[in-house]
Amino acid sequence: MDALSQFFATTDPMLLMVVGALVLLTWFLPALVALVFNRKQFKLILLACVPAGLSLIAWSGVMVWALTGNMVNRFRKKAVEPV
Repeated sequence: MDALSQFFATTDPMLLMVVGALVLLTWFLPALVALVFNRKQFKLILLACVPAGLSLIAWSGVMVWALTGNMVNRFRKKAVEPV
């Protein structure tokens, strides 16, 4: 614990705030992407971001979900519509 307290004591607070903001931005990036590509499921993706940030595999899955959600609906419409 001494190393951790020493690290926070010697590090610039502004640097810690910038790094913290970048971590949060990366953690919730799938939710921000969902605002553009998958608006209908934004709330679910936002909730999924919280635990998914602890695992790169889960975070990647949520990112794919955020990117492809609207595309799935487009393919469904094409399959249902008569040609």
